[in-house]
Amino acid sequence: MRASLLYRIAAILLLLLAIGHAMGFRQIDPKWGIDSMIQSMRSIHFNANGSDRTYWDFFVGCGLFVTVLMVLASIVLWQLGGLSPETLASMRITAWGFVFCFAVLVYLSWRYLFFLPMIHSGAVLLCLGLAAWRSGAPR
Repeated sequence: MRASLLYRIAAILLLLLAIGHAMGFRQIDPKWGIDSMIQSMRSIHFNANGSDRTYWDFFVGCGLFVTVLMVLASIVLWQLGGLSPETLASMRITAWGFVFCFAVLVYLSWRYLFFLPMIHSGAVLLCLGLAAWRSGAPR
């Protein structure tokens, strides 16, 4: 499989992960029994550098921040998929930087999150690792 196709597959998988993250990170299941904690996060206000904020504001802001960065990474991966083999061979740091980043994300998903983002990030990591390997030398 060509590196360009692997980058495009990784871009689509990452965009799907971003969409899932945007739709799901604020979902709360009543069975978790954390209603009082969520209510506290939404009701306790404090001053953060001159702005009135709650912990819920920080939670939502950080979650959306992550989603936007995933969309940006997806766009960059899509563009990598459109580059010539010669150009990809000259972008080794970028290619392996993505691999390293997603290896860390797989670990963080395993350690702090749950199965679905770990598997999804692992699929992106597999595509990126193969693409970086395949784009090592122009063909």
